[in-house]
Amino acid sequence: QVQLVESGGGLVQAGDSLRLSCAASGRASSAYTMGWFRQAPGKEREFIAAISVSANNIYYADSVKGRFTISRDNRKSTAWLQMNDLKPEDTAVYYCAAGIITDIDSPRPYNYWGPGTQVTVSA
Repeated sequence: QVQLVESGGGLVQAGDSLRLSCAASGRASSAYTMGWFRQAPGKEREFIAAISVSANNIYYADSVKGRFTISRDNRKSTAWLQMNDLKPEDTAVYYCAAGIITDIDSPRPYNYWGPGTQVTVSA
């Protein structure tokens, strides 16, 4: 079992930056691919970034490519999502997730999820 907790969300203005953290605990948490998802009100959950165990493989959705950076430190059992040049359309609840993933571009199967952290970007 792996437990995930996100932090770092908040209310910012367009153009600002935020860094989300995802702290993992539990059995072999560093052995999982880490992914970031977001869900805006009234919209489906969107898969936005993922990083493999060794950090050799990384995925970004087109909507965040060039603005967001995913990283991880297995010694600290932590993953991060650096978000730059935030836009109002980035407003959502952001979730980190962990799973045994063979295709870094795939949003499935992520088995473990954090409770989410709210990011609100004002115009």
